[in-house]
Amino acid sequence: MVKHNNVIPNIHCHKKYLQSSRGPLKVRLTLNQASKKKSRRLKRAAKAAAIAPRPLQKLRPAVRCQTQRYSAKVRLGRGFTLEELKAAGISPKYANTVGIAVDHRRTNKSEESLAANVARLNDYKAKLVVFPRRRLSKPKAGDSPPEETKAATQLSGTVLPLAKPASEIVMETVTDEMKQFKAFTTIRNARQETKIEGYRAAVANRKDKK
Repeated sequence: MVKHNNVIPNIHCHKKYLQSSRGPLKVRLTLNQASKKKSRRLKRAAKAAAIAPRPLQKLRPAVRCQTQRYSAKVRLGRGFTLEELKAAGISPKYANTVGIAVDHRRTNKSEESLAANVARLNDYKAKLVVFPRRRLSKPKAGDSPPEETKAATQLSGTVLPLAKPASEIVMETVTDEMKQFKAFTTIRNARQETKIEGYRAAVANRKDKK
């Protein structure tokens, strides 16, 4: 007899790993993983050759990861906000034609992220080479000069990748002021001041009424 308050055994050992008289195969196999990887690589190469000299990827913004746990990390987002494009002097319609991803749903919550992505757009504009709509026609307003278009090459990989933060440890000299500072006492006093702040305000109001 089984003792203690254990989970009642209810395991299912009826996985169908083989084609048999019991029915169709119920387990999904990935035996074509290597061939799929090769076909994806060939498709990327064919697409890059078809759109050359345009880069295969679009310019993405720098955003913070979601939730408080991962918000310290910076990653590439889906697209730039309409506010960021407006600050950089780029219309959303024009951004789609020059390889800039646009996300009309995302909004800016801080001035720091807005300034960082506007600087990212300005850096991209400075390095951008715009070809005429027709290759043999003369360059119009907004197009790059023929010297730049002839020397342009196709960019492979991520457009303006994010710089990794330095992992070096900064050594700081410990001063006498740091040694004399009492962190726990300071926190405890600040907490106590916050607690009695309302009581002090109430007493001050009573005195003013009298």
